[in-house]
Amino acid sequence: MVPHWLHALALASLAAGFATSLAIAIDEFHRPQPMWIMNIVWPVCALFGSLLLAAGYATYGRTGAASAENPPFAVSVGKAAAHCGSGCTIGDIVAEWLAYLVPAVAVAFGYQSLFAERIFAVWILDFILAFAFGIVFQYYSIVPMQKLTPTEGIVAALKADTLSLTAWQIGMYGFMAFAHFYLFRELIGAGLDVSSPEFWFMMQIAMMCGFVTSFPVNWWLVRSGIKERM
Repeated sequence: MVPHWLHALALASLAAGFATSLAIAIDEFHRPQPMWIMNIVWPVCALFGSLLLAAGYATYGRTGAASAENPPFAVSVGKAAAHCGSGCTIGDIVAEWLAYLVPAVAVAFGYQSLFAERIFAVWILDFILAFAFGIVFQYYSIVPMQKLTPTEGIVAALKADTLSLTAWQIGMYGFMAFAHFYLFRELIGAGLDVSSPEFWFMMQIAMMCGFVTSFPVNWWLVRSGIKERM
């Protein structure tokens, strides 16, 4: 059984994420981002980054903030990683709820035929949707900045985000595997169900792990000019 303190902590963390996301979205309504896709990126990342993300937004992301115009290189890399992570976050949310509400989806992706554990089948769908959303987000960042044709934009988006997305998902999968197979199954003796607050609390932490694993990849991508500095 899940301890009461963990359930309460999960609810509080999710509430903080939603509140932060809403606050940033409202602020962006009055102060739109110069790059329109960032109006989506910041609130989405706030769902897992919460107050830490809010501090970054206020200092380096909010339109009109002096330090947002020419941020340190490390901050630019962090923005690039968050940009990638927002697509991953949306893709993962959609995939997890789709597989939960339509169990046949997990079966279609190998549950019971290729995988004894349902989580592995859902991860395939997670990656596909995260990759799709991530590339779309990157496309709408690169094309306006570089004035590319649609074909050039797709190629550039694939170059810029394929490694970043993969690194992000590796970090996310790694923590979720730890939470699913060890923390909950072995230590707590409970399942980690998509409909539970604990699952999404673990996903918040997993997304931050994805940020950490994708950060050095984004550093290299931005430094080498493959990805635009943000």
